[in-house]
Amino acid sequence: MLPIRPAVLAGLRKARNREQVTGNVFHRPALEPDRLMRRVSSLIVLALCIASAGCKPRSPANTATSDSAFAALQKRGASPAAMGVDQYTSAHVFEDLKDGGRIELQRQVDDSAGTAQIRSHLADVAQAFSKGDFEIPGFVHDRPDVPGTQTMTRKQASIRYEFRALPRGGEVIISSTDPEAVKAIHDFLAFQRGDHRAPGHSKH
Repeated sequence: MLPIRPAVLAGLRKARNREQVTGNVFHRPALEPDRLMRRVSSLIVLALCIASAGCKPRSPANTATSDSAFAALQKRGASPAAMGVDQYTSAHVFEDLKDGGRIELQRQVDDSAGTAQIRSHLADVAQAFSKGDFEIPGFVHDRPDVPGTQTMTRKQASIRYEFRALPRGGEVIISSTDPEAVKAIHDFLAFQRGDHRAPGHSKH
């Protein structure tokens, strides 16, 4: 049962003031109860509308913008200048680890050519990142200032990048003993998770 709001109580008081009261009994014309109930119902509906006014659903325009931006990201990621494989049938994982993290990319379907392409791409990424070159993520995400990369570039001597093959692709293990570098790695991976809509842990 809904609680009676202040606006409803105020309406009831006004109605009561117009009644003729004897003891505890209201003397009303024959139709007064119906009129009173209609008034109370109207006030309850009004109060509920006011209460829910701030709960607006996400607008279609915002949803469309978000979806189109993600589609553009996926298209850039699939291009030969980046990963070179279909992003919708490939799976990313960006996992934080105590001393850094790891980037995993695998095909979700049997695809020997795609698997070989991912391994080649991740091996190149490991080499480029070790030199402070983050041009590929900048291209994929369409921005020159991918979070974490400035510090990772500055701290490149204290960060290790190791490529490892996986059944349908591969991974790059990123590690450091430098706390500032580890934080930058975590910032970088968090951004990747958000933009790629990817998990932080492998399902396998």
